[in-house]
Amino acid sequence: MAEELKPVNADDLKQLKERMKLIADADPAQYHNEYSLKRYLRAFKTVDNAFQAILKTNKWRAEYGVTELQENTDIIEKYKNKARVLRHRDMIGRPIIYIPAKNHSSSDRDIDDLTKFIVYCLEDASKKCFEEVVDNLCIVFDLNSFTLSCMDYQVLKNLIWLLSRHYPERLGVCLIINAPTFFSGCWAVIKGWLDENTAGKVTFVNSEMDLCQYLIPDILPTDM
Repeated sequence: MAEELKPVNADDLKQLKERMKLIADADPAQYHNEYSLKRYLRAFKTVDNAFQAILKTNKWRAEYGVTELQENTDIIEKYKNKARVLRHRDMIGRPIIYIPAKNHSSSDRDIDDLTKFIVYCLEDASKKCFEEVVDNLCIVFDLNSFTLSCMDYQVLKNLIWLLSRHYPERLGVCLIINAPTFFSGCWAVIKGWLDENTAGKVTFVNSEMDLCQYLIPDILPTDM
């Protein structure tokens, strides 16, 4: 079952393609495929805004060294227990990023390195998208054994910023599993940073039966 995505205006897409072709003809590194252009149009609404956002993303990718992150074995090794892109997919074919919150401590991390690791995971998962079928991701936050010392608002702010600015419309669903009751206080803060569209993609999953609507529970790691 493929996901229903909001269609984009055909004229807008044509205009954005024409503008991007001029840029990409001069510099092939600026190229974005049609699925990417549609995501930017959905997120940024107008051709002008989408075009400017794409240019900003391209500039950020070059300056941040996004394509070189996969060679940064030190950071990947250091933070590998914080998140993992799974081999398996969810029920509609989305790649899954699994984040066991218990392995996180806001007092024991370098925010810049951890943000690079997050970008590495987003890149890895995005490359695994079968874009003709579904071009977005499933992020699972597992709050099993979660304590308040695991709560890191700055890291979440960085993730939200990355998804909204440089990976627009890449988030398909965010599943929060095994949430303790006291997490509702944290969620009230986090929800205030999300736009309505993104907040609507966050789902609290309260039982294994509910989880089965999204993915097969057995695919979640037990070795992290």
